[in-house]
Amino acid sequence: QVQLVESGGGLVQAGGSLRLSCAASGRTFSSYAMGWFRQAPGKEREFVATISRSGGITYYADSVKGRFSISRDNAKNTVYLQMNSLKPEDTAIYYCAAQQTAYHIIRIRANEYDYWGQGTQVTVSS
Repeated sequence: QVQLVESGGGLVQAGGSLRLSCAASGRTFSSYAMGWFRQAPGKEREFVATISRSGGITYYADSVKGRFSISRDNAKNTVYLQMNSLKPEDTAIYYCAAQQTAYHIIRIRANEYDYWGQGTQVTVSS
């Protein structure tokens, strides 16, 4: 079992940056692949980024590739999402998710994740 708490959301102007954090409680954080998803009002939850257990594999949605970077610090039980060059279309609630996997595995489908945080709001103004 793992509990996830996101933080770092806020209101920024287009072109600005935010760094989201997801703090995990649990004994086996390093056994989980981690992901970030987002959901805008009236939209389905969409994949943003994922990272494997040791951070060796990452994968991004095309909409954020080159602007966002996912990373993790297993010693701190924390996963991060660095968001640069933010656009108004990035406005959404951002969710952290965890899924136990074997080595070198990533997950990109929301239904593949067992554990979710409460979400943090990111609003990008034009």
